[in-house]
Amino acid sequence: MPRRARDRWELFLEVLAFAAHKHRAQRRKDRRASAYINHPIALARVLHNEGGVDDAATLCAAILHDTIEDTQTTRAELARAFGRDIAGVVHEVTDNKRLWKRTRKRLQVEHAPLLSARAKLVKLADKICNLRDLGSSPPVGWPAKRKREYFDWAKRVVDGLRGAHPGLERAFDRAYRRRPR
Repeated sequence: MPRRARDRWELFLEVLAFAAHKHRAQRRKDRRASAYINHPIALARVLHNEGGVDDAATLCAAILHDTIEDTQTTRAELARAFGRDIAGVVHEVTDNKRLWKRTRKRLQVEHAPLLSARAKLVKLADKICNLRDLGSSPPVGWPAKRKREYFDWAKRVVDGLRGAHPGLERAFDRAYRRRPR
């Protein structure tokens, strides 16, 4: 752990404050334009409450999972602040935004089976939360066809994660069954 030893709650609260600061100006694309930080918090809740995950590095990585991709945060910055393990998991689940969206989506499907155990859990929770959000409050202007395409792509990603956590996989499958028609 960088600087000095921290207990897991202190670490988690520092991670939460860091992510909230980094995402402070961001809003979700849903109808309510909810605060973006609600999404990473939802991942940690799914992992802990539904998956029984209590590994601090995994929960912290869930909170930080979009910081490299969607803010000016670097992997080195995360490593300095929270350690190489957490930064590594976040890096594993980060898309390279310099690539075309279609390429990024293809790479997520291809890389899913190759992720570390922790990264698979974070990716699985992300897909669960995204499907649930699409069902309850989709982005403005998304027609049913686009929602179906997202659901089907998310399933291809999760199919590559199978075996990581049967309980969370069942939660994903339940969310997927609510796929728009």
